[in-house]
Amino acid sequence: MQAKKIKKVGVVLRPSTPELKEDFYNLKSIFEKHNMDVYIESVSGGMIDVMGMEFDLLCKQCDVLVTLGGDGTLISAVRRSFDYDIPVFGIHAGNLGFLADVGMNELDTFVANLEEGKYRIDERAVIEATVNKNGENVTMYAFNDVVLTRPSISNMIHIETLVDGNPFNTYYGDGVIVSTPTGSTAYNLSAGGPVLFPLTQVFTLTPICPHSLTQTPVVLPGEFQIEMKSTDKRALIIIDGQDMHELEQNESLHIKLASKTAKLLHREEFNYFDVLKQKLGWGH
Repeated sequence: MQAKKIKKVGVVLRPSTPELKEDFYNLKSIFEKHNMDVYIESVSGGMIDVMGMEFDLLCKQCDVLVTLGGDGTLISAVRRSFDYDIPVFGIHAGNLGFLADVGMNELDTFVANLEEGKYRIDERAVIEATVNKNGENVTMYAFNDVVLTRPSISNMIHIETLVDGNPFNTYYGDGVIVSTPTGSTAYNLSAGGPVLFPLTQVFTLTPICPHSLTQTPVVLPGEFQIEMKSTDKRALIIIDGQDMHELEQNESLHIKLASKTAKLLHREEFNYFDVLKQKLGWGH
C-alpha cells in the first residue's frame, strides 16, 4: 500500500500538563518546516493558551493525529478517534512507551521521513463491548482491555463466562481481564497473562487473583464472542483503565473484536521486540 501524503497534523497533549507548551511549539515548527500544517485539539490548546479545534473536527480535517505525552494519552486518542479511521502516533514526553515510541530528540528525522512517505501503519485489534441497558445497547471500545471486577475491595466476584453461547468457565476472585494483543503488556501482564504479538487477531481472558489456582489465562481466536454475567448485585466494567460502567445483576457483557482496527503509525524500522526487550529488561 502506497503511503498517503501527510499534509495536516492534529495534536493532542497529555492532560493537566501545561509545561508541554514549549514542546508543542518545537513540534509545530518541525512539522511546518516539513510542509505540514499543525492544528491542536481545543482542550489541549486551552491548557497552553493556544486556540484549538474541537476534537471531532480535528479528526475530520487532519491526515494523522499526534499525541504528546505517554501511552495513556495515545490510548485515549485512539479510542476517541476510532470512528474516523485516522492513524495515530505517539511522541513520548519522558520515558519510552510501548506505543509512544518517538522522542522529541528524534522528531525532526521522523517527520522528514513522514514527508517522504517513509512510514508504516500497523493495524491493531480493538475490543467491542456491549451491554443492553433498559432495551438499549451501550457499546464501548477498548484498545487495551476490558476489566470486569468487583465494586468493593472487601468482596470477591462470581463471573459466569460463555464463549459463542456455550458455557466456558466460572471465575471467582477479583475479576477478569479481557485483553487485546496491544494490551497484553499492560494489566494483563501484571496479572500473569501472556505477552501477545500486537498484530494478531486474538484476545486473552486472564483471571485477577483467582480463588482457585486452576484458573489460568486463556488465549482465544478473534472470531469468538464472549458473554460475561455475574450473580452479584453489581459489577464494574473498566475500559482501558479510563472509563467505568456498572453491570447490574440481570445484565450481560458481550465482548468481541471490533470489525475494524485501530491504526498506529510507526517508523518503518519500528521493531516491537526491541521495545519489549528495553521495557521488560529481557536479555540483561
